[in-house]
Amino acid sequence: MTQRIRPGTVAALALLLAAATGCTGQQYTASVPSGPPAARGAGGQDADGPRPFTLLAAGDVLPHSSVIDRAAADAGGQGYDFAPMLAGVAPVVSGADLAFCHMETVYGKEGGPYTGYPSFKSPPEVATALRTTGFDSCSTASNHTLDDGAEGVRRTLGALDRAGIRHAGSARTAAEAARPTILPAGPGKGAAKVAHLAYTYGTNDIPLPADRPWTVDVTDERKIIEEARAARRAGADVVVLSAHWGTEWQDEPDGQQLELARRLTASADGGRPDIDLIIGTHAHVPQAYEKVNGTWVVYGMGDQIAGAMINYEGVQDPRGNQSSMGRFTFAPPAKPGERWTVKKAEFVPQWYDTVTGRAVNLNTTIDDGAEHLREVRDRIRTVVLGRGAEGDGLLMGK
Repeated sequence: MTQRIRPGTVAALALLLAAATGCTGQQYTASVPSGPPAARGAGGQDADGPRPFTLLAAGDVLPHSSVIDRAAADAGGQGYDFAPMLAGVAPVVSGADLAFCHMETVYGKEGGPYTGYPSFKSPPEVATALRTTGFDSCSTASNHTLDDGAEGVRRTLGALDRAGIRHAGSARTAAEAARPTILPAGPGKGAAKVAHLAYTYGTNDIPLPADRPWTVDVTDERKIIEEARAARRAGADVVVLSAHWGTEWQDEPDGQQLELARRLTASADGGRPDIDLIIGTHAHVPQAYEKVNGTWVVYGMGDQIAGAMINYEGVQDPRGNQSSMGRFTFAPPAKPGERWTVKKAEFVPQWYDTVTGRAVNLNTTIDDGAEHLREVRDRIRTVVLGRGAEGDGLLMGK
């Protein structure tokens, strides 16, 4: 089944960019994710002091009706199993010390009914598959966060909790909304603490619940900086922002993405940048990576999972099933209190095969008989490197 995603309302973001930065006095505590997988990448070794770690980020998980049907078939009539469609990228995801996904949709009730575009309600079994694949935290702020109101948010976060996946960007209570998501990048006292923030440009014109305005984080430059600084006070060594932004079907980042990225990466407190990495979603096509003010920005990773996509010209657009995963190796500072730095930046090209319902790592599956996959990989590489990231050291990884 083919669907297309509604365009977002982005004009309001221009006003938000003018907001001044600030700082709150709230104190927060970090918590540790539960559940498998236990052994991860570079952070899995014991050490007395801080140690490097790898962080991987992937694009939109967008279960259209065809994706839900595939999960039902893979489950053999026993519910829904989304793990097989992600198995091809699981080694990359679980190989990182921390892995972040973007859960675009909300979950429906156990047993359904489940729906695709335009108002999504996905099976909660998605959460179990994400954890099986190796994801540790998911951003949940998107233009579809309010598709089923506050109840949809409650079900989604509950399912992620049960699966052992942390989340950022939406909340069930005011207290939860005020508490940033902070995860250790591996076991032991040498593990860095990483804060995960998530914001969306809007909610498809669905108003925030009047009595629960904190249900989803809507982009506000001042609020982002406040939360980043609060996370620092709570002990975060690295602050990562998931930004649901941009113009759908546009390969190039739009002016608002460029401006917000410039302003956020320039914001600092005591000489230390407030944001250490920005990972973008929403455009449904791969977009460029770029180092801005010394900070890596992924403008758009594309869709990790999605049905066959119809663009605004009314035709199926294969770009809607192309994406990249970003992988960043952070090294500890030379002196306490200084910035953790990205010593290695990589992208891993990915394609979701809508015929087989499988995510494909394009750097491990291409052989002499797969010229079409080589063309997809090369196109993704061209877009990702389109703003000069290769000159700043960005590599294509496996």
